[in-house]
Amino acid sequence: MIRRSGASRTEIIDSLLGTYEKCGSNLYVFDLFIRTYVQARKFREAVEAFRALKIRNVCVSINACNSLLGGLGKIGWVDLAREVYEEMVRSRMDLNSYTLNIMVNVFCKDGKMEKAKEHLMEMEKRGIFADIVTYNTMINAYCRGGNIEKGLEMMRLMRDKDMEPCLLTYNSIVNGLCKNGRYERAKEVLNEMMQIGVSPDTATYNTLLVECCRKDNVAEAEGLFDEMLRRGVVPDLVSYSSIIGFFSRTGNLGRMMTYYKDMQCKGLTPDKFVYTILIGGFCRHGAISDAMRVRDEMIKLGCQMDVVTYNSILNGLCKEKMLCEADALFSEMVERGVFPDFCTYTTLINGYCKTGYMDKASSLFTSMLQRNLKPDVITYNTLIDGFCKAGEMERAIELRNDMISKMIHPNYITYGTLMNGFCDGGFLSEAFKLWNEMIDKGIEPNIVICNCLIKGYCRHGDPGKALEFLKKMKSRGIFPDCITYNTLIHGFLKEENIDTAFDLVKQMEKENLVPDLVTYNVILAQFCRLGRMQEANTIYRKMIEKGVNPDRSTYTSLINGYVSQENLKEAFKFHDEMLQRGFVPDDKF
Repeated sequence: MIRRSGASRTEIIDSLLGTYEKCGSNLYVFDLFIRTYVQARKFREAVEAFRALKIRNVCVSINACNSLLGGLGKIGWVDLAREVYEEMVRSRMDLNSYTLNIMVNVFCKDGKMEKAKEHLMEMEKRGIFADIVTYNTMINAYCRGGNIEKGLEMMRLMRDKDMEPCLLTYNSIVNGLCKNGRYERAKEVLNEMMQIGVSPDTATYNTLLVECCRKDNVAEAEGLFDEMLRRGVVPDLVSYSSIIGFFSRTGNLGRMMTYYKDMQCKGLTPDKFVYTILIGGFCRHGAISDAMRVRDEMIKLGCQMDVVTYNSILNGLCKEKMLCEADALFSEMVERGVFPDFCTYTTLINGYCKTGYMDKASSLFTSMLQRNLKPDVITYNTLIDGFCKAGEMERAIELRNDMISKMIHPNYITYGTLMNGFCDGGFLSEAFKLWNEMIDKGIEPNIVICNCLIKGYCRHGDPGKALEFLKKMKSRGIFPDCITYNTLIHGFLKEENIDTAFDLVKQMEKENLVPDLVTYNVILAQFCRLGRMQEANTIYRKMIEKGVNPDRSTYTSLINGYVSQENLKEAFKFHDEMLQRGFVPDDKF
């Protein structure tokens, strides 16, 4: 009625002052007046009314003022709440423990813990002392803000004042400890509360379950879940979604579905979050048909898919290269009024780039920009990688320039991708221009980038320059790995420079790196072809020593090498060893 009347606060107050006694009413009508504004969430009007009444020497009750303070606190109007409180003090109102707790809560919600403590001391001087609600409010605020030690200190102070912590107190402490990764201490608190007869509830166990699942401690999580059931604590959707989410993430889809079915048996109706967890689990591990079955069940039960659910399925479809299905789902999503977000576009762009459909990827990128969704460095890197793999280096460079113009800075992945593209195409000078640009911008190269440049030199017949570059990268503190040496060895073997290749094998060993089977086989085959069987045998022994098992190709090279030297004794020795290892020889030699 007040909202519809159109009259000002002062007009209504003056009207009430002139008529309330004549109508047999009393001052309580002004309390109702304040409370009505508060209930209507018209807090500014309530404050104005409170002040207008004060000017007219009408003092509303402490209960009405507490109602106003509580309302201001709920919406976070801390400064205004403080002003009203100070006006209450100046009016010499009889403040009570409710006033104390409301103001402590106001300060705590705003993170002003020192102000809350000051208020506590101020109220104590007035003879109004903290109760269990006060302590619980402050403990919860300390724990929520990550100051667990202060929370525990407040709990000890409670006990000193002969107030026993209750379930709410313990839940705040357990929650704070878990959020700070102190799970073991949280378990100790759980045991402490049970020892003094405070029974944990669903919220207590849920907090512990969430932390267990976050730490991937499956045995502990399932143990907690079983303990809940044994103690008669009823799991809710949060309990089930935590443990279902854990198995979804780790790929144990059987256990995931066991808990899902158990949840349904307990009469709990899955919500969109549970369905999205299930769908995400199936999609992450390639079980698309199962994901679609859950999706159909979700829709049948009237549970609407949101953008997160759609993104989970799109991600699964793109991973499985089911791009026609992904495109159809994207269209369905738009038709149903679910707006694609950054994740939607990035997922689809990545899917099309990985399969070489660059026109489609570019079209989605344009659509993304039209929807005012800002691509990031990952989006650009994905597109650049796609164009590099398609050999469209001009388009890749255009994208690099576009991202720079939009103040999105290329990173080492951007440069590495472009350099790899130029190396694959034989444009080594362009690759090294980018190398110099990257160094000038203070972006440190990594071993992957160095390996792609070494590969570029070797692939295009210049392993000597690759070897020079190896020294250059070492001088920058980038140490070669197996891929570096394997690439160089293959490069020199391709140029029939077997001695340098063999020297590189020795260098690898000095650096505690082991060539792979392919590298060993190629260099061994080259020695055999040249009739250098002593070196071939050395390579063979090195393989065995390093735990690289010879295969059919290894033995065939050795046998053919010894046959060409007319050393049939050694040839048959390797022939027999080959049989013992289960390889079928080619007896045509």
